[in-house]
Amino acid sequence: MKVLFIGGTGNISTPSSKLAIANGIDLYVLNRGKAKVELKGAQSIIGDINKPEELSELKKHDWDVVVNWIAFTKEDIERDIELFSGKTKQYIFISSASCYQTPLSYPVITESTPLHNPLWDYSQDKIACEDRLQQEYRNNGFPITIVRPSLTYDTVIPIAIGGFDKFNTAQRILNGKEIIVHGDGTSLWTVTHSDDFAKGFVGLLGLQTAIGHAFHITSDEVLSWNMIYKILADALGKKAKIVHIASDFICKKEPSFTGTLLADKAESVLFDNTKIKTFVPGFKATIPFSEGIKRTVKWLLEHPELQNIDEETEAKIENVLKAYKGL
Repeated sequence: MKVLFIGGTGNISTPSSKLAIANGIDLYVLNRGKAKVELKGAQSIIGDINKPEELSELKKHDWDVVVNWIAFTKEDIERDIELFSGKTKQYIFISSASCYQTPLSYPVITESTPLHNPLWDYSQDKIACEDRLQQEYRNNGFPITIVRPSLTYDTVIPIAIGGFDKFNTAQRILNGKEIIVHGDGTSLWTVTHSDDFAKGFVGLLGLQTAIGHAFHITSDEVLSWNMIYKILADALGKKAKIVHIASDFICKKEPSFTGTLLADKAESVLFDNTKIKTFVPGFKATIPFSEGIKRTVKWLLEHPELQNIDEETEAKIENVLKAYKGL
């Protein structure tokens, strides 16, 4: 099976690339050649998907599957439809579980949960991408499959404030400083290791019964945010000094946190993975957060150059803490 990954060397996509190669898939990876990740067994195509003059090599191929890991806008989708119509048997779009109804009218999410998130431009753009792809599938048979990850981690720290590609909150824990946990910390969430995500995702590659369908792929482990931060602190060998602050207070003081809080992580969410397990019977998430985050923390501590302390984020955290305390 001949598969093209546009991207393929990121936090979520790298384990999927490695598993695809291990499963004997003939994998091509299109990127700008700047990634430090080495994918042994993959064939590299150097180019920018937004620069047609750099895509002469790409246009020589027909594909069994094309996966775009880095499409974010409707314009990206229009470009891909033009590039790959008649050139691939399956086109997989990486969307986001943040597209699901916000706030939820029912806490258990299935793939039929409405897509509606008026609080975050990122989610609205992903929904617009999905809408355009569904239209092209209905009208012209463009062979789409949609995948919606949710807070998936490997080389990042999956928390709401001062995490992901930033090391701020982890460093605050290491330094014995206070950290912010939104709400009272009892709302529920699911974090998924990228190695587990890859098991479900790679099973969709070339799966013709998945054409026209959407899937989320998450762990079945459900944790409170208090537990997520406690487990993170344990992995760092410290205790977290948690300050609970209401999400709406946080976002009022620092509106830039709205996307990751009020638009995404402020309320309990439970994912029903029946669909991905039905289409990919071998899928099962087996890496608990207590194990996975130890791997992530160990890797980051061994690579201090990747411990990104963002000064602007740090100032925002301090501003929220001071405002909450009335200082």
